Amino acid sequence: MSVGVEALFTSALGLRDPWFVESVGLDTAKGRIDFHVDCKPMRLACPECGSEHEPVHDRIRRSWRHLDFFQFEAWLHCDVPRVGCTSCGKTTQAGVPWAREGSGFTLAYEALALALCSEMPVLRASRLLRCRDNRLWRLVRHWVAKARAQETFEEVRVVGVDETSLRRGHATVTVVHYLEARRLLFATPGRDGGTLVAFARDLRAHGGDPSSVRHICMDMSAAYLSGAALALPGALVSHDPYHVAALASQAMDTVRREERAQDAAGMRRVLGGGDPRLMRQLAWGMRRNPAGWSRSQTEAMHWLQRSNLRSARAWRLRMGLRDVYREAARHRDEEAAAASLRAWLSWATRSRLEPFRRLAQTLRAKFDAVVRGMMPDRNNAYVEALNGLLQNVKRAARGFRTSDNFIPIAYLRMGRLENLPRNPIATAGP
Repeated sequence: MSVGVEALFTSALGLRDPWFVESVGLDTAKGRIDFHVDCKPMRLACPECGSEHEPVHDRIRRSWRHLDFFQFEAWLHCDVPRVGCTSCGKTTQAGVPWAREGSGFTLAYEALALALCSEMPVLRASRLLRCRDNRLWRLVRHWVAKARAQETFEEVRVVGVDETSLRRGHATVTVVHYLEARRLLFATPGRDGGTLVAFARDLRAHGGDPSSVRHICMDMSAAYLSGAALALPGALVSHDPYHVAALASQAMDTVRREERAQDAAGMRRVLGGGDPRLMRQLAWGMRRNPAGWSRSQTEAMHWLQRSNLRSARAWRLRMGLRDVYREAARHRDEEAAAASLRAWLSWATRSRLEPFRRLAQTLRAKFDAVVRGMMPDRNNAYVEALNGLLQNVKRAARGFRTSDNFIPIAYLRMGRLENLPRNPIATAGP
């Protein structure tokens, strides 16, 4: 190495007196570069009590993984001083400016790792960074917990509650989003009423007031309703349109299955003279919106609409409820939305379709909460979109087997945390 390289890397690493790069070792065969950092002073401030000019007791060898230099894996090594304090009587290791205590990575490396983990599966990030994925999980958990501890929730007024599963058939996690800011506030294992009590406790811990929450959007779960009444007593409940639409789809499917079981041959005759393929296309066409129909589904649905089948009435009821929600979102008029919903409930009650009669009874019993959920600022459309994104991430990534991993990565990607380390290679803005 030529003269001055150590000073160059001292500046490149952002080191300040008394820390400096003493030597640089390059091993091209191993693809590795080693920076040896030193601290010459024999007296330092005590890390424990702050007493100045205390003697260095001894030095301990430490190493940290740093950002790669070109194609070379980079490491920092230092004989870190331990200060023997005459004031407090303790011998304490001095902190280093390039890494947090207990970490085997430099701060720059950790910041890049967080940026990668927020955009790609942790396992893939670990391969790019050439480290073990369990070390990245520990890193994510540390920084997310530290960043969340500095967040404030004092402005939270409208929240949405939903659940997402870790894996099919396995435990669920309750997520609470701040709908106005479109960010994840809280996540915890389970889906009982106690999850909302835990949310209220977390809200207080971050400067929020559960009694100030005006609206809470959720499904019709009795557990969530009881938890909301206990933990958020001042909040008006809004039932999420997504779950109301799902109930309407279930009622429609029940009618179709019952009709097919009773007279499958008769349905085939009505649908294009008995072509069995139309039966399959009918099932898919009824579940999809018209804009997504294939040619064969369009043909099956045209046959259906010209028929006197109960399935046709069920499909029209489902689409009618969809139109009620669409008009409510467009006009943002709660009274008009209530009138439209009453008309639909009357239609469903007179339909002579038992699944829709039961659905009408359910919605009538929760009428006010259902109407409130029709307003665009009080529904979980944003929550459902993000939960769909999380499902895709879970299918693409390993390491989501437990909530200990899932919840931190959810906060990292959806929590809009403001106090995370800045990506060291991010392009500076204008």
